[in-house]
Amino acid sequence: MTTSVTPPPVTGVVAAHPSVRQLAMFALSLGGFGIGTAEFVAMGLLPEVATSLDVSEPMAGHLVSAYALGVVVGAPVLAAVTARMPRRTLLLALVAVFTLANLATVVAPTYESVVAARFIAGLPHGAYLGVAATVAAFMAPRGQRAKAIALTMLGLTCATVVGVPIATWIGQSVGWRGAFALVAALGVITFLALRAWVPDLVAMPRTSPVTEVGALRRVQVWLTLGVGMIGGGGMFAVYTYVSSTLTEVSGLPRSLVPVALMVFGAGMVVGNLVGGRLADRGVIRALYLALASSATALAVFVFASHNAVAALIVLFCIGAAALAVTVPLQTRLMDVAADAQTLAASLSHATFNLANATGAWLGGVVVAAGLGYPATAAAGAALAVGGLVVLTVSVAVDRRRRGAVR
Repeated sequence: MTTSVTPPPVTGVVAAHPSVRQLAMFALSLGGFGIGTAEFVAMGLLPEVATSLDVSEPMAGHLVSAYALGVVVGAPVLAAVTARMPRRTLLLALVAVFTLANLATVVAPTYESVVAARFIAGLPHGAYLGVAATVAAFMAPRGQRAKAIALTMLGLTCATVVGVPIATWIGQSVGWRGAFALVAALGVITFLALRAWVPDLVAMPRTSPVTEVGALRRVQVWLTLGVGMIGGGGMFAVYTYVSSTLTEVSGLPRSLVPVALMVFGAGMVVGNLVGGRLADRGVIRALYLALASSATALAVFVFASHNAVAALIVLFCIGAAALAVTVPLQTRLMDVAADAQTLAASLSHATFNLANATGAWLGGVVVAAGLGYPATAAAGAALAVGGLVVLTVSVAVDRRRRGAVR
């Protein structure tokens, strides 16, 4: 059985044979696929979760926020305390925790225990993706580091096109717990793939907890986190309640909700590619364009949500604009974090989930206030505009600092 064989150590990028790299990249991307499925699937199953646990839909939405908050807590903490840990061992440990937590979600008997399980499942999310990115960069041939990091993100974006719709269909067919059973199975497969195909990177540089945590003393790190948390939250204000919006407002049959999620996921894949190209031409400009596009698409959705076809078209645009933010945001974080690269890579995903928690909470407030599902898009547009304001403050601080140095 191949999974019982420990891969050979890799002592540098030149020692990583192309076949070793390809299998390792696939294993790393597979972990992103499982994580992406786990992150988004609950949003499409909130009505089923609410009915099963006998709570309101806004309360069911707390499952989304709990997972997101787990990512926010876990990403910086785990990136710091495991700074000296061998990377392959750390990846295996993180996937093991993720898998067990999703199994706990499947069997959790009460609303409170499900929320707790979702929080724990979120803890390894950002740390895994951050470490996977640094491992991919280390193994990549010279001049192909960005391409390698993009490959680790491919699983995450593909999850929105394939994993989430399939898991949503399973959740609608056999119950929402079946969707998380699928996620747990993906975790097991990922663990075996990592163990079989990711080598022991014995020469991979490690830092220290002090070095990694040092990034949190930089004002620009916090401002960049603010851009992502506020500006990126707009999409989640809509997406958390997208199932009910499409069926109750747009008139889309319940059976077609997985198709709508695939449309949204396709937009995210396109946005990820576009965001990368824009970031290569200028990180700040890319952030301005992506956030402005997000605000516009969300504002249009307030009206487009009343027609099924229009809603799907604009939903694609919302997904594209939201993911166009992520690559330049991660680049900005890594720029301002200096030598704390693992923490920076992890924080970019923590930021995405801070946005998740912010948007899901605000969307729930709007729905609970009786303003209707289309109003979640108006709240989301306001968040995107807020992100533009924070970005402008960040740019102003940068210019003032450079002026002072001169």
